[in-house]
Amino acid sequence: MSPVEATSKCLYDTLARMSDVTRILTAIGEGDPSAPAQLLPLVYEELRRLAAVRMAAERPDHSLTPTALVHEAYLRLVGAQAFDHRGHFFAAAAEAMRRILVENARRRTRARHGGNLQRVDLDSVAPTAPDADEELVALSEALDQFALVNPQAAELVKLRYFGGMTGREAAEVLGVSPRRADQIWAYARGWLLERLESAD
Repeated sequence: MSPVEATSKCLYDTLARMSDVTRILTAIGEGDPSAPAQLLPLVYEELRRLAAVRMAAERPDHSLTPTALVHEAYLRLVGAQAFDHRGHFFAAAAEAMRRILVENARRRTRARHGGNLQRVDLDSVAPTAPDADEELVALSEALDQFALVNPQAAELVKLRYFGGMTGREAAEVLGVSPRRADQIWAYARGWLLERLESAD
């Protein structure tokens, strides 16, 4: 098979898979009980890739693995709502992953700040800097405030930061040009950075 034929076949397979995802999402929305089992094999690799990108930014000792994150997000998604199209599904997946990571971060932060009280010798404790859990919770709270100001920009942040999507992928999901997505991304980063710095 020539390189052109191989590329064409890969493109055809991708388009067919996208079409199948849309068809199955429609079936799920119509209440077909067998549809969720058909969906996972089609979206698993892409969800796994998104989760791996997101988990790479987490602490190395994180209790969740990309696989566990995908499974938990998938369980929250299927049956919870209807999806208009493939992009809507992946946007919802990014939001589900965000919520799961933030819930885990909050749980660990509560445990550190008195949730599991234990007597500790202060001479044996070294001072620590704010960690990733607290930063993640602060970012999520700022993002919730930002969504009230600019829902589209907040959605872009969720897709890129929590969903692990590239700018081009997020632009496709939002239905805007890649250039417009870059402009929204620059604005969103500036807004969130200012809010996070003022909170400190």
